[in-house]
Amino acid sequence: MVQSIELGPVQSKTLAAGPRPRAWIQSRCLRVGLAETLSTYAMMVFGLCSVAQVVTGGGEFGNYFSINLSFGLAVAMGVHIGGNVSGAHMNAAVSFSSCVFGSLRWRLLPLYITAQFLGSFLAAGTVYAVYYEAIQSYCGGNLTVTGPRATAGIFSTYPAPYLSLTGGFIDQVFGTAMLLLGLSSLSDRRNQPPPAGGEPVAVGLLVLLIGMSLGSNSGYAINPTRDIGPRVFTAIAGWGPEVFRAGNGWWWVPIVAPTVGSVLGTGLYKALVELHHPPPCAAPSDPPTDREGPRGQLEEERAPLEKHHNSV
Repeated sequence: MVQSIELGPVQSKTLAAGPRPRAWIQSRCLRVGLAETLSTYAMMVFGLCSVAQVVTGGGEFGNYFSINLSFGLAVAMGVHIGGNVSGAHMNAAVSFSSCVFGSLRWRLLPLYITAQFLGSFLAAGTVYAVYYEAIQSYCGGNLTVTGPRATAGIFSTYPAPYLSLTGGFIDQVFGTAMLLLGLSSLSDRRNQPPPAGGEPVAVGLLVLLIGMSLGSNSGYAINPTRDIGPRVFTAIAGWGPEVFRAGNGWWWVPIVAPTVGSVLGTGLYKALVELHHPPPCAAPSDPPTDREGPRGQLEEERAPLEKHHNSV
């Protein structure tokens, strides 16, 4: 599937008829893990680099809007990289919700979470290396979590000074619920899905929308592995245990709250929309549209966010 996208229809047919490349990985789980790691890595590198550029540049090389736009485009690129292999969840909350509602096997959840954590951790290390001199120049060599020259926020999310843990928990539950509500609608082939090939852009725009509307309270992590991977890296790289103490012990909120919100958002869409589609075999007076076919056909046509979950 990936080779078909990269090489084009003529070359891919030739390749399919011939022997596999010697480096081809036979293990489906390993291919999924590598694709999920790489898609998460790319998404996080682009997103965190945009934050590093704004912070260390003192606002001269971007602003809050450029960060939101970068994360939206980064998510779209991540879906392009791993969408037809792993589904490019890039988010433990998405993977958990997929398991709860049956589109991903529970035994694969550790694989997805590990790949996402590894991708996020490596991305944080890469961004730190690329912007090392800029960070050192900006903070004078004093790596701090809070204060006027704080740099830990380049990598992970921290609450605004006015935000309580309760308020932050609600913020993250709601933001993630809206994310999964949008993702569920985009992958519903019997509603109004994006055109074939347009899923990455649609998902990226959804993330952009969330960032521009729900980002000021705590940086809209809405993703456990996006937050904890870089947080662990910063704890090791010099910021120390303060990354876990800051914000009244904020670190657990971007892990637990998105997990709750993902189930609420997906369940809300299924309960109010997806479960109430007309049956595939409708009456003659109400002919099915071209999006309504046998259940098996619908499963085959699912967007990349869900396409291969049950086949792994």
